Amino acid sequence: MATKQTKLKEHFFKDLAPALKKELGVGNVWAVPRLSKVVINVGLGSFLAGKKDYSQVIDSLASISGQKPVVTKARQAISNFKIKQGQPIGITVTIRGKRMYDFIQKLVNITFPRVRDFRGISPGGFDGNGNYTVGIKENTVFPEVNPDSIEKIHGLEVTVVTTAKDDEKGYKLLKALGFPFQEKKEKKEKKEKREKISAGKEPQ
Repeated sequence: MATKQTKLKEHFFKDLAPALKKELGVGNVWAVPRLSKVVINVGLGSFLAGKKDYSQVIDSLASISGQKPVVTKARQAISNFKIKQGQPIGITVTIRGKRMYDFIQKLVNITFPRVRDFRGISPGGFDGNGNYTVGIKENTVFPEVNPDSIEKIHGLEVTVVTTAKDDEKGYKLLKALGFPFQEKKEKKEKKEKREKISAGKEPQ
């Protein structure tokens, strides 16, 4: 039986895309912004500083993404940070297609709720071109990672690349896909003001 995860792509094109087309006022459904890829990055700074083996980071990212990560190396030496040219500085993996949709569904419905004291994600993580980056402090919030099998917990950065041309369209796309954004500051302030007025605590 197909799971909800494997149906996210179908759900997007069948239900979410037509709704976004109407909301954004675009000419046809193919003009609606879509997911392009997801890039997951882990910096190796703390591992290198402590001269620790970072193979567990590779294993962790492989389990989380379902494919083999790539080790990124310094293109040039940076003396201030004691980094030599060609030295490993990070681990990255890029996922697309069905695996990407599966990852997004897992991120929204399983991973985010497992974050300690989770209160939503900031809408300020957009880059000006409709792409969104969120940092996750502990890799153990992913169900594939067993805390008892790793020596050091590490954080990671997830970048969702979209075909949106601006942040507003990117926001609406990810919101439709279930991303639990916190209320935007202006909207929250207006809401609080309305509540104070209705409670008789602030003059209109």
